[in-house]
Amino acid sequence: MSAGAAAARYDCIVIGGGHNGLTCAAYLARAGRSVLVLEAAERLGGAAVTREFAPGFSVSACAHLLHLMPGSLVSELDLATHGLKLAAERMPTIALSADDAHLPLGPEGAAALAAHSQRDAAAYPLYCERLGRLAAALRPVLSATPPRLGSAEWKDRTALLGLGWRLRALGRRDLRELLRIGPMCVQDLLDEHFESSLLKGALAFDAVLGSNYGPRSPGTVFTLLYRLAAAAGEGAGLAQPAGGLGSLSEALGRAARAAGVEIRTGAPVTRIRVHEDRAAGVVLQSGEEIAARVVVSSADPKTTFLRLLGSEHLDAGFVRRIVHLRARGLAAKLHVALDGPPQFAGLAPSALGARLLWAPTPQHIERAYNHAKYREYSSSPVLEITVPTIADPTLAPAGCHVLSVVAQYAPYELAGGWTEARPRFTELLIDTLAALAPGLRAQLRHAELLTPADIEREFRMTGGHWHHAELALDQFFVLRPVPGVAQYRAPVGGLFLCGAGCHPGGGVMGIAGRNAARQVVREAA
Repeated sequence: MSAGAAAARYDCIVIGGGHNGLTCAAYLARAGRSVLVLEAAERLGGAAVTREFAPGFSVSACAHLLHLMPGSLVSELDLATHGLKLAAERMPTIALSADDAHLPLGPEGAAALAAHSQRDAAAYPLYCERLGRLAAALRPVLSATPPRLGSAEWKDRTALLGLGWRLRALGRRDLRELLRIGPMCVQDLLDEHFESSLLKGALAFDAVLGSNYGPRSPGTVFTLLYRLAAAAGEGAGLAQPAGGLGSLSEALGRAARAAGVEIRTGAPVTRIRVHEDRAAGVVLQSGEEIAARVVVSSADPKTTFLRLLGSEHLDAGFVRRIVHLRARGLAAKLHVALDGPPQFAGLAPSALGARLLWAPTPQHIERAYNHAKYREYSSSPVLEITVPTIADPTLAPAGCHVLSVVAQYAPYELAGGWTEARPRFTELLIDTLAALAPGLRAQLRHAELLTPADIEREFRMTGGHWHHAELALDQFFVLRPVPGVAQYRAPVGGLFLCGAGCHPGGGVMGIAGRNAARQVVREAA
């Protein structure tokens, strides 16, 4: 009997032990399925891992903040019991200024904002309130399985009606505003409300973080609303797990094992087996074949369909859509080991535990983005900076600290390649940091740069894009990742997706994993 026709050893195989794969596996096992997770790396976590980058210095290697995971998911999987502890919660955000007039965002920054602009101090709470209402109306969409467009089935029609009702409940004024601003560029929206360049720069940064956009790109208000929708609700706020994001993945792994999931690390999958037009298991790099009734992939869509499944099992139109799926990373990660706390000019030491943004104006961000259009790295990048050792000193030797920096814009396909450009861009980033924190170079022990190409190689994400696919109006909800697979179900029977390339997208959420598990259980019921 062929391997494809052999009796299934498991109900479900989950490819990839990242946070979405582990979440999916845990929910499947809790629903009574026998589940095997296969992770290519020697440790669980995917892009949510903690690792040493210099002797004694550890950092959350790719994703570095816990921001968008719903409190309900944390509670349902009982992650606190399984070891998840937060070193910092509800971390504030501070916009850094070249003249040391830094601006804390949120209610605690009201006085500082008034010093920048009395008009903006009055407008900011109203702006936050309105966008909060719009984002809250969109939030239920994130946890829902997208309906199929054109379907006559009642469940799909009900889902569309439910979405329409939630939007209608906004009221005429807010619904009209949502329809007006959704496709806009964030620059225009911010210009309507504010005059302070520093405030506008910080707000624009969140609309373009991790994307192939600048503040003048159409649709960036939508990406901002998406981020706000994911952040709304119980358990919201920026957080830093004790031990880095790897401790979150470890807690998810324990929760999955407690539910009965079998987990194997160091087990890369090279092929999804197909038998009688259905996924029937996997083939490992070692040559081992494992049968299953259902295969769920948390790998990105390009990897899943083009490498693991193979285009011969898909129609040409679907393959074309996957090939042209936009998934080119534009953000680099810099890790810096310091022999003391960084001293940012004009910033109190007590503020080092905040999320620090270097995006002084929307125009600065747009100019930084302009380089990427020509496959160049920005000569004046914008930065998201954290000092995780302020809240969690275990990540570095006594008295020492770690800087973790996300740097936009660093294109995956850099003209001339990254081999020679890497040291130049690293020095540029350190120069940018040192201009804000004089004395940083004297404290510097080691620096590590991960370009999008490095992120692709280390974390097995095509294009080094942490969303697995660009988050855009044409790659969102019923269109994510492409038409024909928006409900986590592939065109090949028995194959499902559960990674960041699915609805609702990237970020350390776990929602795609939970949604996919529910869909697998529903279809097999």
